[in-house]
Amino acid sequence: MNIVKIRNELRNGRTIFDLPLRVTFYARVSTDRDEQLNSLENQVQYYTELIQSKRSWSYVPGYIDEGISGTSTRHRDGFNRMIAECKAGRIDLIITKSVSRFARNVVDFLGMVRMLSEHNPPIGVFFEAENIFSLNETSNMALSFQATMAEEESRNKS
Repeated sequence: MNIVKIRNELRNGRTIFDLPLRVTFYARVSTDRDEQLNSLENQVQYYTELIQSKRSWSYVPGYIDEGISGTSTRHRDGFNRMIAECKAGRIDLIITKSVSRFARNVVDFLGMVRMLSEHNPPIGVFFEAENIFSLNETSNMALSFQATMAEEESRNKS
């Protein structure tokens, strides 16, 4: 589905949950402490069930990174495999908990979202906590702001 068609569908009252898409999820925790591992298990279960519950969606198994910082994509094997699958044309939509789970580096974040949205066909990312869909025409400013906040939060924790 091309970006013009997606945006027209959204303008006409449909949501991403109505569109026929191949959907996966990305989940990440930055430490391997028990409470974060439980969070990771909960995310995997939640997103698997969510994706499989949508009739118009085709489930693509999710990608996870455990105990990995989001400040760089270098050691995030799950993330990098997911991006390779996107580039190979096997994924239309990625769902993730929040901007900070996707990346905590503004340059990496914006570059990745832009690359995915400019791919042919475009690949969208839905950031659930912020309720932002990257292929919406109005999402760029909100995503830039949220990415900046995620990077600053990471710096403060350090």
